[in-house]
Amino acid sequence: EDDHVAIRKAVTAGFFYHTARLQRSGTSYRTIRNSQYVHAHPNSALHEAMPRWVIYHELVLTTQEYMRQVIEIQPDWLVEIAPHYYSAQDIKDDSRKKLPKGGGMAPRKT
Repeated sequence: EDDHVAIRKAVTAGFFYHTARLQRSGTSYRTIRNSQYVHAHPNSALHEAMPRWVIYHELVLTTQEYMRQVIEIQPDWLVEIAPHYYSAQDIKDDSRKKLPKGGGMAPRKT
């Protein structure tokens, strides 16, 4: 588990500017800095899981704007890794807000 966290933090360090947060509807994401509506690509393993916070590698425009190569992150990593880019206000805790059933958390491996 610690190795997975370290790998996800390393990816976050390289792509911190490609961050998106799940919207209350539970069907789309919004990029943090540009407030652009995006979706997880249908071929993504996280397409149905819909974690609350993600980092993506690239956006692809087809019928919608899709994120490709997506991983789940913890929002506090953004301030830890890129304090020059994100503030605590950018990632304020919205975990108390209710999301649709099953939204906001990727399934955990057992």
